[in-house]
Amino acid sequence: MINGKRQIRRYVLGDYLTSNVSWFLFNIVRFHFPGIAAGESLKMYLLSPRVIEGQILFPLLMMCVYYLSGYYNQPFFKSRIQELIQTLGSVLVNTLFIFFIALINDVLRIRIDNYELLLALYALQFVCVYTGRAIVTGNATSMIHRRKWQFNTLIIGCGPKAIKQMKELEEPRQSLGYHIVGFIRVNHETPAPEAEGRTYPIKQLSSLCKQKNIQELVVAPEENDLAELHKLINTLYPLNLPIKLGTDEFNIISSRVRLTNIYGAPLIDMSNCAISEGEKNMKRVIDIFVSFIALILLSPLFLLLAILIKKDSNGPIFYKQERIGYRHRPFKIYKFRTMKAHAETGIPLLSEENDKRVTKIGKVLRKYRLDELPQFWNVLKGDMSLVGPRPEREYFIRQIVERAPYYVLLHQIRPGITSWGMVKYGYARNVDEMIARLKYDILYLENMSLLVDLKIIIYTIRTVITGKGV
Repeated sequence: MINGKRQIRRYVLGDYLTSNVSWFLFNIVRFHFPGIAAGESLKMYLLSPRVIEGQILFPLLMMCVYYLSGYYNQPFFKSRIQELIQTLGSVLVNTLFIFFIALINDVLRIRIDNYELLLALYALQFVCVYTGRAIVTGNATSMIHRRKWQFNTLIIGCGPKAIKQMKELEEPRQSLGYHIVGFIRVNHETPAPEAEGRTYPIKQLSSLCKQKNIQELVVAPEENDLAELHKLINTLYPLNLPIKLGTDEFNIISSRVRLTNIYGAPLIDMSNCAISEGEKNMKRVIDIFVSFIALILLSPLFLLLAILIKKDSNGPIFYKQERIGYRHRPFKIYKFRTMKAHAETGIPLLSEENDKRVTKIGKVLRKYRLDELPQFWNVLKGDMSLVGPRPEREYFIRQIVERAPYYVLLHQIRPGITSWGMVKYGYARNVDEMIARLKYDILYLENMSLLVDLKIIIYTIRTVITGKGV
């Protein structure tokens, strides 16, 4: 069985060692430029405190850039061309950082020497780092093709289509790494002869994934009904495993999805959205940084609002409620309480216009969306993001999915404090309005980027300042 974490460690260790080698070789090259060493011998130069400090610090800086690039997110099935381009880009960023941090202070008599020094740093980094990566990737690819490394895989479905999918995955002369360990019966399917003896009911799926160390799920049910397929995918998200679909199902999925590879049987990855791995990492880093700063800077406001809420009505300051988030996992969302205590005791209810349950201070909090501020804690914890579809309760999700099955696609990403839907549509007061707002969330899923996030945040700030929160 393939160990993804071990493969990531190989890449990290390889990058760290080759970054150190490239920086050491660069310092040797740097020594020979006029005006750098000031009469020192090579040994004295390399053992000088500033060079030793650089040898410790700059490889760590390089590793931060490599992490943010998303290179370590996907340990297997790396495209050689993508790996080359990604390495070229990461090394360029590192070179510019190092130049403005350290090399810009070097006193060189001729301007062309600056460019030569910069080019030497770039070339040495690229050759060393890419060579290390190519060796690790080449070894992994070879082990997979020779069937030495395999992914334990379950096929969701057990009819003829599932058998056809199994053959497509296992027939190529060079292995794709899939080891089919069983089939899952869905919708009362009759197992094909080839699946008999290793077909399991869907209720055993969770325990089966743990028992057999499942690493991939391939969805191939006999029934091609849109609603049923989306519901099925929705039940798979909490397993936190890659969910792949064959091209037969691609035509009825209503969102752009990622093709995993072009060699052998093409599969579409339903567990990842279209945003690049680098942007995913940057988005999470920005979430952590902004939410941490916001919780500190807004703490006086939190204290003031807490006093006002307590004076206005009896009950707790904060209100927490279970919502459904990333990969259909439940979490507790936090808000400032805007309703009277015990305002909801039975069937879940949505707020409506002129809702009598809303307190006086609650109306102000909702108008300026100040009640949402405690969700910076949810962002810091990783339950939510700054920007993403608003999380809903399971009770309402079931109603939405009955009428708009593609809602389950939103579980590919973390929910957010604000969203395109909140900016364009606002709060939803019933399921009809939730479905109307859904189209904006699907548009966001199709067009995710850090630039789009920035635009949504700017419009959200404008909404808060103008008091158009309700």
